[in-house]
Amino acid sequence: MSEGLKIAFELLGGLALFIYSMNMMSQGLQNMAGEKMRYVLSVLTKNPVVGVLAGALVTCVLQSSSATTVMAIGFVSAGLMRLPQAISIIFGANIGTTMTAQLIAFKLSDYIWPIVFIGFMVYFFAKSDKLKNIGQTVFFFGLLFAGIEIMGSTMKPLVNAPIFTELIASVHDNPILGLLLGTVMTVIVQSSSATIAVLQNFAAQAGVDGNSIIGLQGALPILLGDNIGTTITALLASIGQSKNAKRTAVAHSVFNITGSIVFLCVLPLFAQFVMYISPVGPETAVISRQIANAHTSFNLINTLLWLPLIPIMVKIVCFIVPDRKPDLSTEQVKSEAV
Repeated sequence: MSEGLKIAFELLGGLALFIYSMNMMSQGLQNMAGEKMRYVLSVLTKNPVVGVLAGALVTCVLQSSSATTVMAIGFVSAGLMRLPQAISIIFGANIGTTMTAQLIAFKLSDYIWPIVFIGFMVYFFAKSDKLKNIGQTVFFFGLLFAGIEIMGSTMKPLVNAPIFTELIASVHDNPILGLLLGTVMTVIVQSSSATIAVLQNFAAQAGVDGNSIIGLQGALPILLGDNIGTTITALLASIGQSKNAKRTAVAHSVFNITGSIVFLCVLPLFAQFVMYISPVGPETAVISRQIANAHTSFNLINTLLWLPLIPIMVKIVCFIVPDRKPDLSTEQVKSEAV
């Protein structure tokens, strides 16, 4: 097998392990707390601020913004929740999903296999379903970081590859290209957590000058694109659902697209803000945390901007997904027949 093919398979294998572990960890968490989280969503959404907090809490617990978003779409489709309530939950889900990037920023290399072993032992020997779910969650939490380690070690040889350095130079000099790259990556992979993990690992690689190969200002547009790409999951989940369910999914897209455009316009200021709130140190050592903080800041600030504008968001999505108007010619034929 050629060296290039080997690197490609190792990178894709690490990514596959990450995505599978993320899904299985989320499944274990949902088995433990899914019904309680559904109850939280159905009850604590009368006030938009509380709805945001509920959406963030549920997503933090379930470690899946897609699960929270699909729940909200299901509630709206069943008539159990109004559109403004669902939109506030979507805002909160965007905040809650940033917890994954924050976890990835921790350096857990020395503890991966002990975590995997402990999780496996609990899952394998436990008799109760509750303990089995805990074991499953811990086991796949460890494997998730194993996937990250595989991707990180595979990316090191790519740092000096001419095709990669040229691509990174293009992205660094053209933020719109970075935005499109992040969007396409997430649409293909169907997981913003996975693409952000890839970005964190790649950004932590040192270039010829000893600094991050891409730098924070080069990574931020890709991060914004990841946030746009993740909205495809909600749009797919809304297919065949009610009008308000489709509007809920569209609200997710409007939220992330408008926010990304605004932040792209103030990119240098955003980069300075992220560096100010992040740890100080060599760029390769702190950029993973900087990307995680940028992800959290983007969704938190975007939510604060949109929260008082939920009525406007409702009007926007109702314009994009309008109610079907009756066909006048058909109505005229009916009246004439009577």
